Amino acid sequence: MSWQTYVDEHLMCEVEGVHLTASAIVGQDGSIWAQSSAFPQCSAQEIANIVKDFDEPGFLAPTGLFLAGAKYMVIQGEPGAVIRGKKGSGGVTIKKTGQALIFGIYDEPMTPGQCNMVVEKMGDYLIDQGL
Repeated sequence: MSWQTYVDEHLMCEVEGVHLTASAIVGQDGSIWAQSSAFPQCSAQEIANIVKDFDEPGFLAPTGLFLAGAKYMVIQGEPGAVIRGKKGSGGVTIKKTGQALIFGIYDEPMTPGQCNMVVEKMGDYLIDQGL
């Protein structure tokens, strides 16, 4: 299965009548493996800062999480495994696997819990596959 298929069929799938606004699978080096058409073009520094927060939990908390210049307030996640951010009525969940970062961006009516479920389920599957 191609990485784009994972994004199109598993991350952008409908859950209880709603779906993510955008999603992507990004290598920890910042390379885009696959993305939805609406995924923002993040800078290399933004990805590097996210990777650093996984290595040093709390790194992003004082400044916020930025995706293509849009600021998300970092909220409770799982240190070293999941980063969650909130922006208005939407937000982002980022799950770290052995080699990649799984991004899910949502807006209402999708809830944070629904976004977490989709992103973390995909991340757990990739971890189980050694990826």
